[in-house]
Amino acid sequence: MEILKCQTLENGILQIVFNRPSALNALNAEFMQQFSEVLLSIKNDSTVKALLLTGEGKAFCAGADINELTMLNGKDGLTFARRGQEIFNSLESLGKPSLAAINGFALGGGLELAMAATLRIAADTAIFGQPEIKLGVIPGFGGTQRLARLVGKGRALDLCLTGRTIKATEALSIGLVNEVVPKDELLTRAKTLLENIVQLPPLALKSIITVINHGYDLTMDDALELEAAHFALCCATKDKSEGTKAFLEKRVAVFQGE
Repeated sequence: MEILKCQTLENGILQIVFNRPSALNALNAEFMQQFSEVLLSIKNDSTVKALLLTGEGKAFCAGADINELTMLNGKDGLTFARRGQEIFNSLESLGKPSLAAINGFALGGGLELAMAATLRIAADTAIFGQPEIKLGVIPGFGGTQRLARLVGKGRALDLCLTGRTIKATEALSIGLVNEVVPKDELLTRAKTLLENIVQLPPLALKSIITVINHGYDLTMDDALELEAAHFALCCATKDKSEGTKAFLEKRVAVFQGE
């Protein structure tokens, strides 16, 4: 059985469906290796404009495979965490918009994966949490850091220290997800969002993702300088010329990523 079902949709959107429903799409070593290979293959593929991530069955992704986690000692745990962080960092820094369509449980490493995506929308039945504390460990794939950056230090401490789960409505209220929709409308809404985004200039999209992600941890002066540099890069593109010309001519711009 394919662990990742990949399908190219219209407008250059690649849909990846996590396909271990009997294990709630848990992140085992094979899953992580295949996901890493897919991300590497599409990073410089100009035909892929955006990434749509979702899960098969009742889970988006329920986290690490506990059978594998049980076998880790301290040395192995360091390697395990660094590898997971590396893969999720590659998703975050892909340079193309990614959207996690969270159809069900997003727990532990599954939530960490979703947080590495550019945007997150959730079915109204989705459940979120970082329950690692209940297993005697902590989030290791970037959860402590991305969660705090998305929802604030206090809420991140609450979720990580208690290991409690929250519903989609609370996830929306604290800024963990961007939108909540009825479950049967989730994929339609996700595709519509990405279809609208991929009509926009790819180089400017990449710059926005880069500047927000990297600028967040810089001083304001350094972050503004980063913003100015990317603004200048965009000004040198054909897409900027097309966008401004189309605006003045009152027509729809056609961007080429140049």
